[in-house]
Amino acid sequence: MSIKLVAIDLDRTTLNAEGKISEANRQAILDAIAGGVHVCIASGRAYDTLPKDVVAIPGIEYAVTGNGAAVYRLDTAERMQAFLMTPESVEAVIRLTENDPVTYEAFVDGVAYASKEYIDNPVKYGATSRAVAYVQATRTMVPDIKVFLLENKNQLDCMDIIVNNENLKQELMERIAKERDDVYQTSSIQQLLEVSYKDAGKKSGVKFLTEYLGLKQEEVACMGDGDNDIDMIQYAGVGIAMENATDNLKAHADFITLHHDKDGLAYAFREILHII
Repeated sequence: MSIKLVAIDLDRTTLNAEGKISEANRQAILDAIAGGVHVCIASGRAYDTLPKDVVAIPGIEYAVTGNGAAVYRLDTAERMQAFLMTPESVEAVIRLTENDPVTYEAFVDGVAYASKEYIDNPVKYGATSRAVAYVQATRTMVPDIKVFLLENKNQLDCMDIIVNNENLKQELMERIAKERDDVYQTSSIQQLLEVSYKDAGKKSGVKFLTEYLGLKQEEVACMGDGDNDIDMIQYAGVGIAMENATDNLKAHADFITLHHDKDGLAYAFREILHII
């Protein structure tokens, strides 16, 4: 059965190490769309932080954002599907983690917020030096991120716990899971623990678009690099992991394409999916 919808992760999948889309990947997307394939974004990013050079590609109509917390129609900025965290879960997540060496990011109505301390020095919390410019360009500064989270607990799309310790991250995930059954937890990169409502997840957003477009699950392909891509890779008729993907994701993928710095998206479109 031919592929009619491709959901593409952004960072370390569609984008190279500089956070840009290569001309080869951009052309592959254009060619696929010209051939009648729907190409949608599926990202952990907030709507307001989606890269303009990808969003501006003619024919990309939809974006799954915040790891499935919201699905947008790009031409109108309409929220087609959205899940908000419960106020009780926001309070609990903060209570269960505030005494640990962590900070937070808050996502409200598609905008990302963070504290001055984190925005000034993301590397202190485990971000790579290449990520500094992205964080500083896309986060709206608030004086006290915990206060902001609690003030917005009734309208929170999702939240990130930024923790520069893998063992502690796993401990926090277990701690939260034991107390709350109304949250979805995942991780796109080592220093992020991403928390949203239980019905979120990239799979949820891709499934919504599959049904909205009247397609079958077998007609869907998904591409990604991180553990937060596992659920949509499992859902897809064809799941593709990047060469640079985590071992967890590779274990669930049907195919592995080239590295994100070697136009792995274009290679997958051409050699694996045969849609260009």
